Amino acid sequence: MTLWSGRVGSDLAPEVWAFLKSDDAELLPYDVKATLLHAERLHAAGILDDAELAEVRETLSHLDAVDPAAEDVHSFIEAELGEVGRKIHAGRSRNDQVAAAFRLYVADACAEADAALVAFAGAILDRAADEADTAMPGYTHLQRAQPVTLGHHLLAWAEMLERDRARFAFAAAQAEPSPLGAGALAGSTLPLPAPPNAMRNSLDAVADRDFALDYLYAAATLFVHLSRIGEELVLWTTAEFGFAKLPEAASTGSSMMPQKLNPDVAELARGKAGTAIGRLTGLLATVKGLPLAYDRDLQEDKPPVFAARRDVAGALGALTVLVAGLEFDRARLAAAASDPQLLATDAAEALVREGVPFRDAHEQVAASVRDGTFQPPPPAPRLPDVTAAVTQAKERWK
Repeated sequence: MTLWSGRVGSDLAPEVWAFLKSDDAELLPYDVKATLLHAERLHAAGILDDAELAEVRETLSHLDAVDPAAEDVHSFIEAELGEVGRKIHAGRSRNDQVAAAFRLYVADACAEADAALVAFAGAILDRAADEADTAMPGYTHLQRAQPVTLGHHLLAWAEMLERDRARFAFAAAQAEPSPLGAGALAGSTLPLPAPPNAMRNSLDAVADRDFALDYLYAAATLFVHLSRIGEELVLWTTAEFGFAKLPEAASTGSSMMPQKLNPDVAELARGKAGTAIGRLTGLLATVKGLPLAYDRDLQEDKPPVFAARRDVAGALGALTVLVAGLEFDRARLAAAASDPQLLATDAAEALVREGVPFRDAHEQVAASVRDGTFQPPPPAPRLPDVTAAVTQAKERWK
């Protein structure tokens, strides 16, 4: 039986039922938690007695899978509670119920993302420490620009991930307020105690999906960064660059060409960025035209978040294995970094130290490069201590 069947006297057409049915089984542990909290509120108001509350707790503790025939996870839980389930929905609506469970889900997804980010950043920082003094060319426009170290370059990856971590933390904080008590949109006449951290406005409580958008934004931005990292890994492991060799534990072969070792993990992380961006824009478009308070359109909020959670965990886990297993070719990197023209800016700055205006120095060095007479100056230190930077970064990631 559906939760709303009291008003609708006839069965829904099969086509309508199939269209309306919600695939939200992933919310089960979170809806269980929210239902238990609501049961405790009912008990505090004298609507459930001690035995009924104990029965609710016992039944909820054993729920581990949703009946596929159920309309959604919420109707499944109520049905599983049996006779006491007929009392459990007093003072609440599916509107605040689903919002409460979904907020708990997003908060948990953020915590999971944080743990995966810590592991991935840890692998990157370990490699940065190993390659603190490994020379390599830095690039702009994918053209050799100035010499850097591989450790310094890898630290740039960790910086991006550190900002991603802050975005997931923000999304988790946005998911913390509880919508319980809002009912369908206007609260309840029952004397139920307010839940901890209750939302201030009942209409906003059931209509708000900003927390889901914040999570999808964090995931989309993360995948933009993973895409950039993936692109560099694809380039570095080509024969043309030859800066690194792929680990076999994080690579695939070709179904036709026996010699191939393909960077599929890096490529798929790069490819999933488009999907992650699409999920964010899709939910933005869904929410942008909705009047307050709840509309069934909001059923479409969960599939993109569920999918994003799987992709975030999968991509970060696989990339951690890939980065940890990379074999860098230090000789090839050093040879690429030894191009004398990489010190052209150093030569211009040496003239500046002698009192030459920078624009004049720039033109002099450019002319010498153009006519083939450029002589590089001795290398001068310009980068911060990578070993110290790694130590500081590891402290921040604790």
